[in-house]
Amino acid sequence: MSDVSMNSSGFPWLTAVVFLPLVGALLLFFVKETAVRWAALGLTLAELALSFPLWIFFDPSTPRMQFAEQVAWITAPSINYSVGIDGISLPLVLLTTFLMPFCVLVSWTAIQTRVKSFLAALLLMETAMIGVFVALDFVLFYVFWEAMLIPMYLLIGVWGGPNRLYAAMKFFLYTLTGSVLLLVAILALFFHGGQTFDILLLSGVEYPSALQSWIFLAFFAAFAVKVPMFPFHTWLPDAHVEAPTAGSVILASVLLKMGTYGFLRFTLPMLPDATDTFTPAMIGLSLMAILYGAYMALAQTDLKKLIAYSSVSHMGSVTLGIFALNAQGIEGALMQMLNHGITTGALFLCVGILYERTHSRLLADNAGLAGPMPRYAAFLVIFSLSSLGLPGTNSFVGEFLVLAGTFMWSKPAAAAAALGIILAAAYLLWMVQRVAFGVPVAKTAPKLIDLNLREWATLTPLAFLVFWIGFFPNPVLAPMHASVNHLVEHLDQRHTAVARRGTSGTDGRWLTVNKTQRPASADSHLPPPTIGRTP
Repeated sequence: MSDVSMNSSGFPWLTAVVFLPLVGALLLFFVKETAVRWAALGLTLAELALSFPLWIFFDPSTPRMQFAEQVAWITAPSINYSVGIDGISLPLVLLTTFLMPFCVLVSWTAIQTRVKSFLAALLLMETAMIGVFVALDFVLFYVFWEAMLIPMYLLIGVWGGPNRLYAAMKFFLYTLTGSVLLLVAILALFFHGGQTFDILLLSGVEYPSALQSWIFLAFFAAFAVKVPMFPFHTWLPDAHVEAPTAGSVILASVLLKMGTYGFLRFTLPMLPDATDTFTPAMIGLSLMAILYGAYMALAQTDLKKLIAYSSVSHMGSVTLGIFALNAQGIEGALMQMLNHGITTGALFLCVGILYERTHSRLLADNAGLAGPMPRYAAFLVIFSLSSLGLPGTNSFVGEFLVLAGTFMWSKPAAAAAALGIILAAAYLLWMVQRVAFGVPVAKTAPKLIDLNLREWATLTPLAFLVFWIGFFPNPVLAPMHASVNHLVEHLDQRHTAVARRGTSGTDGRWLTVNKTQRPASADSHLPPPTIGRTP
């Protein structure tokens, strides 16, 4: 779909970012028990620092893959260790590295058994998740995709709640089923695309429409489970409720984004005809997820379940923006992926901090906290207002773009999606009213203490991002523009070519972006994918 700029700096930035957590996980077993938490925190902070140059030196003017590395791995069939990032994958890599130190901090006192193994599992998860976002070879992508399952299964099954084994097995079986179908789709692309696993080369191949439909359904099964889209969401509330706080943060903030990333990276560019065919169904499922998740959140008495169902609703708005198939919708979806990771991750951190004090996640046991815990209540209000999309917060930017893109696709669909915002305000404000300003629970209120220094350090950076992105979104949006515009142009060109051959009709919704709104770029019409050095 776009060509590749090989890394000319001489330093393998992406390889270092991907594998530093893996090396750190192995080194943790040689660290003394008393220092293992500090070692894990230092490793995640080093990983965060190592990822900053990706943003600093990223060129937002081109859709080409940057910081690319390619090394031959297996000769027959040709499988390469090939990695790179563009404006679609960069925000997700940075989100992952940014959140991991907070996962270590929130587990500081909450995890007391098998601490080394727990922290090693967190670091293994980091390697797998980043690997998914940077892989440019399908086999490499699948290895990272599958590698994520085991540490997440262990985080839930070993350090989770009373029903942890049931939740862990349900998570594993759901995602493994989707992964098997993902492998089938990859093999179909391999045999029909010139027997290559190169993701960018396969994105430039034209596949028969019938084959596209079958591959689309296989991709859908894998990615819809991971998002999770309605009605494949039933594993999510169980996993969230039973997972430790760090596991819930990883699950909501990063793991769910792997599914929507798959739609953007593979389904749209590789299967444009099938995408056109299934778009109405995808829009319908997205709207159902938005409304169903919001209604279910209204009915919850458990804080974790409430936030879990809100994730179903918010991720529905992400898939809605993706399948609006225009630049506004896709950029809004990317923004929502980032914002949901920040805001929902912060809400799960708030629940974890509260659970350490009251040992309960029920709303009835955690009421009236503004008195004994005013600082905690302030953070809870900030993140709740962000989650409902209050203007001036980060989520407003993403929701506005998604609604704008959806409005261009269908006005009734945009109106239905807007109902989700109203319902979000209902369940979040109801939760805040109960937890922060309700009648205090007599048996727990006198024992509650406000945030300590470690908890301040955990929540403050996230609150800062809520307002920084809310008031100054351009630094986040700018790296996306070229890649998203190129994806939309790619879809338009492929669809136009098919329409000219008379093999597919169009209702005009593909060409929803006025080209004069796109920034001028020398890469606006790229040749087939090649590998070369940046001039």
